[in-house]
Amino acid sequence: MSFIINLSTKYTFSFSGNYWLNSINKQIALYFFFCIIVIITITGNLIVVISISHFKQLHSPNNLLVLSLAFADLMLGVCVLPFSIMIAIESCWYLGAVFCKMHTIIDVMLCTVSIFHLGFIAIDRYYAVCDPLSYPNKITIRIALIFIFVGWTTGFMYSFGLIFKNAFNQGYEDLFTQLSCNGDKCILFYNETWALVNACTFMIPCFAMISTYRQIFKVARRQARTIQSMEHKAHSLEGNKNRLVQNREWKAAKTLALVMGVFVFCWLPYFTLNLVNVFTNFSFLILFSVWLGYMNSAFNPLIYAFFYPWFRKALKLIISCAIFETRSRGLKKYINNKNVFDYCIN
Repeated sequence: MSFIINLSTKYTFSFSGNYWLNSINKQIALYFFFCIIVIITITGNLIVVISISHFKQLHSPNNLLVLSLAFADLMLGVCVLPFSIMIAIESCWYLGAVFCKMHTIIDVMLCTVSIFHLGFIAIDRYYAVCDPLSYPNKITIRIALIFIFVGWTTGFMYSFGLIFKNAFNQGYEDLFTQLSCNGDKCILFYNETWALVNACTFMIPCFAMISTYRQIFKVARRQARTIQSMEHKAHSLEGNKNRLVQNREWKAAKTLALVMGVFVFCWLPYFTLNLVNVFTNFSFLILFSVWLGYMNSAFNPLIYAFFYPWFRKALKLIISCAIFETRSRGLKKYINNKNVFDYCIN
């Protein structure tokens, strides 16, 4: 999200610069820190995009949703974060009003897209763990593509309608002129109504996802006990296969629940402060909460690196340039044990 200030008519502020950045050394340190975040965000998510796009065995409905989420994070690193650094440190915007509006629309859109994709991933994991027999029929590549289309179009319509028509600051237009700056101002003014709507676009999906994953873990534990009980009665190849499939889906659910948990941890402070600031004085903590939210886009590839063996394998192939080989699209040939690959694809 862009740097957002919520104001009511009883407050007036002077925004002549980031008073807490009163030394060149602090500014240089922050530039370095923010640039590290941008580099990690772009590099990590680019690897995820290349890996899932290139290797055919990774073309599952769940991984297509992960691919689209990584692409949204990649676009955030390329199109939003470099310019948000200028807003955070320099306070002013020197690239014109039109580009400011475009930057803000893309910023809000990508955050909304991420929320929708995490919700769709939760639905995918729910059917994979709670209804595994019908999962291949209910969650297909076509359904995943529909989810992706809905996520991107809804995110665009929400951000474009909100920012382009200036619906978010109706009633506070005069306050914008009270902020002084040597350049243009690229700041959102959320009024009370849209601050509440903005918070709901985050809080409601989050509660729904938490509820979904809670049900997933409940069912998964019950299934694990059932499978363990069956194994005590009869050891069979079919039983081992069912256990392997169940373990695979359970591991994927836990990893993606962690992705969602990190997303909530990173963005909850921003949406909470954004809503609270409608009724309180402006605090520069908003700036830190925005960048904590941005850091979520850098965390996701790190989570994949720790928990997804396919990500580490694909990373090695990319670094070694093995993906340029004709048969490299078949990742399976680079892994000795076929079951290891089957365990990794989700």
